[in-house]
Amino acid sequence: MAFITLQDVTDVLMPILPIFILIVAALIAPAIGTKNGKAAGAFTMIAAILALIVTGYYLYDGYTDPFMNLFAFNDFTGLMAAMFLVVLFLVAMVSLSGSESRKHHGEYYSLLIAATIGMIMVSGAKDMIILFIGIELTSITSYALVAFKKNDPRSAESAVKYLIIGGISTALSLYGISLLYGLSGSTNIAVIADFLAQGSYSWTYIVGVITLIAGLGFKVAMVPFHSWAPDVYEGAPTPVTTFLAVGSKKMGFIAFFKIFLLMFILAQAFGGLPEMQWLFAIMAAVTMTFGNVIAISQTSIKRMLAYSSIAQAGYILIVLAVASEYALAGGIFHMIMHVFMKGGAFIVVAALAARGLGENISDYRGLSRRAPLVAVAMMLFMFSLAGIPPLGGFWSKFILFSSGIPDGTWIWLIALAVINSAISLYYYARVVKAMFVDKPLVTEKVKVPASFKVAIAICTIAVIFVGIYPMPIIELCEAAAAAFPL
Repeated sequence: MAFITLQDVTDVLMPILPIFILIVAALIAPAIGTKNGKAAGAFTMIAAILALIVTGYYLYDGYTDPFMNLFAFNDFTGLMAAMFLVVLFLVAMVSLSGSESRKHHGEYYSLLIAATIGMIMVSGAKDMIILFIGIELTSITSYALVAFKKNDPRSAESAVKYLIIGGISTALSLYGISLLYGLSGSTNIAVIADFLAQGSYSWTYIVGVITLIAGLGFKVAMVPFHSWAPDVYEGAPTPVTTFLAVGSKKMGFIAFFKIFLLMFILAQAFGGLPEMQWLFAIMAAVTMTFGNVIAISQTSIKRMLAYSSIAQAGYILIVLAVASEYALAGGIFHMIMHVFMKGGAFIVVAALAARGLGENISDYRGLSRRAPLVAVAMMLFMFSLAGIPPLGGFWSKFILFSSGIPDGTWIWLIALAVINSAISLYYYARVVKAMFVDKPLVTEKVKVPASFKVAIAICTIAVIFVGIYPMPIIELCEAAAAAFPL
């Protein structure tokens, strides 16, 4: 008679140890935060750091191991998990000084942790069922997070819109998955991708792929599935907006990569899938152009950043058009930098909103005289998003865009991406002009809470450091891209 030993349990839990730590934290957080939301926030930060240490050790040690052929930890999973844990840490930190932690205590942080668990599940998923569960775990918790401003009609409206759009997205994704399962006879992502890569087209194949693209397209706010993003970003509590913009959208891209990029890799043995690559190239071109053009006319800084995020989604879609390991490395690099660039910008917005500053660009007039360090940080975030050297955003865009040059097919797409980056500089510069050139309506100093200062400082240091010394992060991204199909 065989007995289960402690070593057997340890071997099984090893690949999912960071997830296990977060599961325990999500269960404990509501009890800790019964009377004190800040205690639950601090506990969430500690849990994120602990899971990040485990993930970092796995990456350093080169640890790779599957979990029941459903989940695999490798360099790709580890780097994406580390990115999501950093997002959780930053959002928990800025929430310490926000109304969300004071009013709702532990359940707010428990939802944040649960959403992060879903993101990490998607990062390591080897099976469509795990992929779907991870996406829905993040989505369902996000619906509740968006509605946390119970007395704000905008928050309630945003939550309803997000719930309806999310339900449509779920239905389309699940329908697409069911069709692909019917065709391939398996829920294993590699088996499905291998079947689709052989190019045996049928109406079931076409409908399954289209509905899956549409369902995941909602998650990344890809045109024409973007309409929810500006309203939800504007109405949600700003820490939650930060979490959605730099967390859940990245999860959607990872799901895209898991299915379609793997399909393109396997299709090389059958002559490739140029039609699918052209489809993603067109969607990338439309998404980046639409996001940048509409952002120009926005007066609300949250809506401007929302449309900027749509444009950034268009840039990352270049990975699926080029479909190379170098492009994937560039896409991973840009996603990581987007956490600090866009996350830092939203944290600045949250910090100023916590001190009564409005959310219109005009409210930022003369900010350099009222909060000089915050204004400098915001300027760096804006210029990094535009791809101005020597900041981190320049290098991530450079590598991502240059991935399409060796294959002359995508020169037009890269040229359009460069033009769009130039267009984006206009509306980013509007914010900088308001802060440094325009005169303030009032001269009272803005005192930013300490938790916001630390979060802004972390993002600023990351943007500057990666801009000056990008090689360590580039090497990590290249290793993650090399491990991706495993």
